[in-house]
Amino acid sequence: MNWFSPATPYRAATAPRRVLSLATVFGLAISVSGCLGDGVTDMTASAVSSAGNLFASTPAGEPIPIDMFVASTRRNDRGASERNLAEGTAHYSLLTITVPPGHRTGNIEMPTFGRPNPRNHFVLAQSRRLGSETLAQDVATHVSGRVGSNRDVLIYVHGFNTTLDEARFRLAQIVADGRFGGVPILFTWPAQDGLLSYVSAKESATVSRDALTGMLNDLAAIPSIGRIHVLAHSMGAWLAMEALRESAIGNPRLLNGKLGNVMLAAPDIDFSVFRQQMAKVGPDANVSVFTSTGDRALSLSSRLVGERLRVGAIDPNKPQDRAELDRLGVKVYDLSSISDGWINHGAYATAPSVVRQIGAQLTKPRAEDARETSIIDGGIVADRAPVRASLIETQPLPPPTPAPTPAQ
Repeated sequence: MNWFSPATPYRAATAPRRVLSLATVFGLAISVSGCLGDGVTDMTASAVSSAGNLFASTPAGEPIPIDMFVASTRRNDRGASERNLAEGTAHYSLLTITVPPGHRTGNIEMPTFGRPNPRNHFVLAQSRRLGSETLAQDVATHVSGRVGSNRDVLIYVHGFNTTLDEARFRLAQIVADGRFGGVPILFTWPAQDGLLSYVSAKESATVSRDALTGMLNDLAAIPSIGRIHVLAHSMGAWLAMEALRESAIGNPRLLNGKLGNVMLAAPDIDFSVFRQQMAKVGPDANVSVFTSTGDRALSLSSRLVGERLRVGAIDPNKPQDRAELDRLGVKVYDLSSISDGWINHGAYATAPSVVRQIGAQLTKPRAEDARETSIIDGGIVADRAPVRASLIETQPLPPPTPAPTPAQ
């Protein structure tokens, strides 16, 4: 969740353009809080499931377990022995979140009160702190023996005003709804709480930039990993692009050629800054931008920084704006006709048609994976096939918004 409102049922509608009241938005901002059930237990190695067969193998009517790695630069979720770590230093964990069997696409089912029930709600079921300095060895073990897109990783970077609980539930929801069979990784940073923390949140994102860059580079060095996909929301999109920019400066072959889809949902990025980021990342990167002219969170962000246009609020129907993105080689998907509530800042995850198609794009078969096998200890592993095609919507993402026809 980002900015001001929790996940809400998807409603398709054209978002009305109303004047944003600062007092109203502030009231919404300070009212948000996350929730998480008790009873977290330690994981054992045997508890880690094979994501490749996860959606096909879970018995009907049972909660679906989603395993994910978490890289965190937050200081308030560290153990007592870790409190002296430098600001911006990442620490890691491996956890399982269960998705209820009656889950509705686009929702994060949570209890109105009381403890969550795994059959009705998202639940943090297991969690284990990782003691390694990087994620590389643990992720390499996790992808060992997988084939096809199941070797891919999906890095999710959340946005402003997002708690740790909200971020990991959101990633679990995206993985479940998109039927992603690879390895999900949450990169979570001190996103602050409340509208008045916007500036300090940006500083926290800046401090966390090197940790994300290092993680990307470490993952790219793992021989058994397939593609490295990035899905980033709001201010997290700025953080993700900054990390990719740093990585590109240090290595002309960005992420050793393993960069997959880069999907920026409602990116809270100044357009001039985005131009500089793309200049380093390069036009060959598969970068997609999900925009909405009815995004009130980005409207407020623009006001806070002096009426500077945010990339996620660009209007692709304006020839000048669209032409600029075309020159950068960026795909644009206009979600202006989709609403996920009054703030209208999270349709990428709450609109079933969008999140399912994002998943289909991530799991789209690749030619190089057609005959791939994985050899472990001299034996060929053939039982870890990708998620069954019947379990996902294979319809690709809608075509990018066409460039306007020049006036005659």
